[in-house]
Amino acid sequence: MIRRGGCVVAAVVLIGGCWPFKGKPKPGPAPVLANSPRTIDSLWLAGQRAFNQGDWGDANKIFARLATAMPVTDPRLIRLHFFQGEIELALGNELDAVRQFRRIADETPDDSLAPDALLRAGDAYSFLWRRPELDPTYGQTAMGVYQEVLSRYPEAPAAKRADARIKQLGERFAYKEYRNALFYYKFKAYESAVLSLRSLVAQYPRAAIVPEALTKLVQSYRALGYEEDLKETCGYIAQFHPTPDGPRRLCPRDSTGTM
Repeated sequence: MIRRGGCVVAAVVLIGGCWPFKGKPKPGPAPVLANSPRTIDSLWLAGQRAFNQGDWGDANKIFARLATAMPVTDPRLIRLHFFQGEIELALGNELDAVRQFRRIADETPDDSLAPDALLRAGDAYSFLWRRPELDPTYGQTAMGVYQEVLSRYPEAPAAKRADARIKQLGERFAYKEYRNALFYYKFKAYESAVLSLRSLVAQYPRAAIVPEALTKLVQSYRALGYEEDLKETCGYIAQFHPTPDGPRRLCPRDSTGTM
């Protein structure tokens, strides 16, 4: 009985050493969950900092993580996609940038960032048309997107910038057409040169290259012996490009003594 009692006492002592109300450790700080608001805020600040410093690699990684961590109700989500579009553009991934920018303009068209996002989608396409002598498909697409900005957001500041971009693209298209005409003119394919030059003047009458195009047009008509077309073109030149040192110098004087 004594030995058995000793075992009972020992068991009580051992249990008492683990008794939950004796020596209980103080609770530590609550763990931060992977997608908690605090983590998201911290990542957002880090992403903005990397973006502002031009550290595109780190910014891209941080915003990619945020894209899967942010709840869809977070008001920063649209700006996140805008940041991602700008990063893709800086990295030379123009088509990926287009997808991010169009996502904003098409899925949230009433957001304040939508006009700028649509404008930047046009910029991305424009950047893909780096040399005017190459296939102008991306340039034409860019032109269409800029015109979309004007039609969808005519009162937004982005519309004014889109209008300026359209003029810049027009200069590039005019130059491309002029280069085509020069190719034909060089090989004395004057009729083909005339078609390109007339198209240039009709579509881009205010382009800087127009006076040179009119000069080649006059020379082409002379080479072909097209007197009526020459007279008509010189009448146009006298009205819209009357400076004596421009294409007007090549036009013959008429019976009234005018160019």
